[in-house]
Amino acid sequence: MRIDWTPLRTELAQWRAEGLELPFWWRDDDAIAPTEALDQLASLSTTTEVPVHLAIIPKEASEALARDLPECFVPVVHGWAHVSHTPEGAKNAEFAAGRPANAALVDASQGLGRLRALFGDRVAPMFVPPWNRIVPDVVAGLAEVGFDAVSTYNPRTATMAVPGVAQINTHVDPIFWRGHGGLVDAETLVSQIVSLLKDRRAGLTDNQEPLGYLTHHLVHDAVIWEFSRQFLQEICDGPVRLYRHDGKGNL
Repeated sequence: MRIDWTPLRTELAQWRAEGLELPFWWRDDDAIAPTEALDQLASLSTTTEVPVHLAIIPKEASEALARDLPECFVPVVHGWAHVSHTPEGAKNAEFAAGRPANAALVDASQGLGRLRALFGDRVAPMFVPPWNRIVPDVVAGLAEVGFDAVSTYNPRTATMAVPGVAQINTHVDPIFWRGHGGLVDAETLVSQIVSLLKDRRAGLTDNQEPLGYLTHHLVHDAVIWEFSRQFLQEICDGPVRLYRHDGKGNL
């Protein structure tokens, strides 16, 4: 698979010239059990030396996953059951409007407890709502049930979602969800990534927020895997500082 990375290389060279550093992190969603795809994810993480924040669905998480999870993964809480509570015709969301916030927070707390029972202190207290959707009333209670971060999608508008809860989003998703489910056109993806970096360099968005790569290992085809491999190598050739949310801050 041949991808023209010249625009990204040019932008990263400009970052170096200006003495800038790009914080970067990787999140992968929907893990519940060991699979060949998870093995491939671990292999890519090890090869590129980029840790993966593995968003695990607590209700379905297996003991086998806990026994065999490689050290390259940072377990984080992916909702509770990954079940939508929105009415028919509305966008899917597990922590959506119309559901009592206290009930949603019980699920969030239960999710954290379940993963801690499986993974112990390896769990990072980050909440990842399924479909990247969560209402403010639920965010407001996350700190009270043990979380110190929330992660959705798109550049954040504030460092803290609420007091005690950092906003650490993802920004690059290679999957064409509204189309064929394969890779978004590679040239378009490279252009989108460069635009994100230019906005950060210009101060239009917050460069203190780690730029987040979002993957879903269970639905990757060979082309998505290859794009991910090349992208991770390219971005890490830049002036990058890897971020790991494990209670200890940056790598």
